[in-house]
Amino acid sequence: QVHLVESGGGLVQAGGSLRLSCAASGGAFSDCAMGWFRQAPGKEREFVGALSWSGGITHYADSVKGRFAVSRDNANNTVYLQMNMLKPEDTAVYYCAADLATSRARYYSRHRAQTEGYYDSWGQGTQVTVSS
Repeated sequence: QVHLVESGGGLVQAGGSLRLSCAASGGAFSDCAMGWFRQAPGKEREFVGALSWSGGITHYADSVKGRFAVSRDNANNTVYLQMNMLKPEDTAVYYCAADLATSRARYYSRHRAQTEGYYDSWGQGTQVTVSS
């Protein structure tokens, strides 16, 4: 298991930016795919973005493409979600997650990265609120 802790959430005006961090400890963090998801009030959790073990491959939900960027620093066991041009509809609790099964072969696929059920370890979430 990998223990994940998100930080960096807060209140921001529409058009502003935030950078979320996800600190990992334990397990094969540096070899596994990582994802970001979010859950707005009254809605199901949805995919936001994901990246491969090296960070060389990334994918995003259409709703955030061109505004959000995922990255990772394996030396410091941290994954980031840079959020720019924020909109009120981005308001949600944001979660990072690790797909530990991908660490064995440093595997990555778009389908798997976007599918919540493949992720084994989840952080506790951090609230992002965007005011209009």
